[in-house]
Amino acid sequence: MSTEYPMRRWVFEDAAGRYDIDLGDSNVQCRHLASLAVPADIELNYGMDRGTQRLRELIAEQYGDGADSVAVTHGAQEALYLLYNVLLRPGDQVITFRPGWPQSWAVPALLSAEVDVLDLSDDFSIDVAAVRAAARPNLRLVVVNTPCNPTGRRAGPLELAGLADLVAETGGYLLLDEEYSLDLASSAAVGSDRVFSVSSVSKIYGLPGLRVGWLYGPPAVVAACAERKHLTSISNSVLCEALACGVLADRQFYAAEYDRLTGGGLRLLRDWVARHPDKLRLLPPDGTPFAWLQLTTGESALSFCRRVLDAGVLLMPAETLGGQGGVRLCFAREQRELAEGLRRIDAVLHSVPVDRDPLTTTSPNPGPGRMEHVSR
Repeated sequence: MSTEYPMRRWVFEDAAGRYDIDLGDSNVQCRHLASLAVPADIELNYGMDRGTQRLRELIAEQYGDGADSVAVTHGAQEALYLLYNVLLRPGDQVITFRPGWPQSWAVPALLSAEVDVLDLSDDFSIDVAAVRAAARPNLRLVVVNTPCNPTGRRAGPLELAGLADLVAETGGYLLLDEEYSLDLASSAAVGSDRVFSVSSVSKIYGLPGLRVGWLYGPPAVVAACAERKHLTSISNSVLCEALACGVLADRQFYAAEYDRLTGGGLRLLRDWVARHPDKLRLLPPDGTPFAWLQLTTGESALSFCRRVLDAGVLLMPAETLGGQGGVRLCFAREQRELAEGLRRIDAVLHSVPVDRDPLTTTSPNPGPGRMEHVSR
């Protein structure tokens, strides 16, 4: 398996400059700087490697814990990267899942870990028995995205408990990417010395441009990640951290806005999918701003998304996330924009696919099979 990102190639190369409606991203409608309170008197110094005390406290409050369990990072992506670098040793086994976030198989492989990528079950649940069967004595880390990007499915308590038991037996860890969780107080990481939670203000709050994320977990490992941060970004922007403080201090407002956008958008999407029973099947999302649409036309997701792109709409094909046969569509948009995007996709659904030149985007999924082993 290649460690390059098919998603990066799709978004920043294939699709760049070719769309005016973005239904392919995974966050709610992005906000503007004018909606935030900018502190004019802030000193633009280097800040702290672990983040400002106030921001760490606001993050920790969401878990019902103290600031020592939190480090602020340059988006959730850096939090995940730091954890991989601190936790993994050459030859360690990492188990992760597809479709899912490609970083979880790419970065551990670059660190010489032995990565096993398991297919999710047909209903996109985690088969804990299959994970146990794949586990070896060198199991160091299990990575779970919940709610899942791109399927929108939330891992259940029994699934997480089973995985937590497994890593405890091998002396390993469970890493939860919880970008789409509004209720971090119920995270399986709370009260555990072997479970980590990662999140940010990007997805639910609609502020990916702030690049403010965090990791939560055992203080000793969090401190080690903060030390390793000196080899990456040193610290976050103090301006962005100050803005994030204002956002997290007003979490209830943002949660209400999230509910408004996702509630209205999902109703519109459900009605639209119901008009195409012979072409689409909707997997009901479990608290995410996007949904997984299974194509039942026989056309590949990548081919379909290329045709939709010709209509000026960005979708995320399954091939960019280790899957097949489906697309991720973000419905957390203002009604007028979403309705226009769906109208354009309508026209594509009723048109006939044409032969294309070879596509530049390739799939990290080599085909049928329950597991793929990755090593470097």
